[in-house]
Amino acid sequence: MGRRILNDALRTIVNAEKRGKASVELKPVSTVMSSFLRIMKEKGYIKNYQVHDPHRVGKITVDLQGRVNDCKALTYRQDVKAKEIGQYTERTLPTRQWGYVVVTTPDGILDHEDAIKRNVGGQVLGFFY
Repeated sequence: MGRRILNDALRTIVNAEKRGKASVELKPVSTVMSSFLRIMKEKGYIKNYQVHDPHRVGKITVDLQGRVNDCKALTYRQDVKAKEIGQYTERTLPTRQWGYVVVTTPDGILDHEDAIKRNVGGQVLGFFY
């Protein structure tokens, strides 16, 4: 169920970006979603996000920057070893210059560059570019 919530939230962000919205509201809240948004913020794809009332159903308000072309969450589990992350990103992302694959690892939720630096593998959550 968690991956479906993430997928719905990411599709909402893409649709809001295409319509030129400045912000979007995501419901319900999950910790995986907030970690995914944290990585998007660190890489400069969104301006900011705020989590409101995370202990109940809650909501997340995301300030958009107009930089997201596409982002998707994988609804099936895909295990990736540390050596195979580079090959996976070449297949998934349109080019090497932009875009990130988000992986859940024993060290936490990381983008593919940090996972390669730390030499850890895990399950692919999704990607954005």
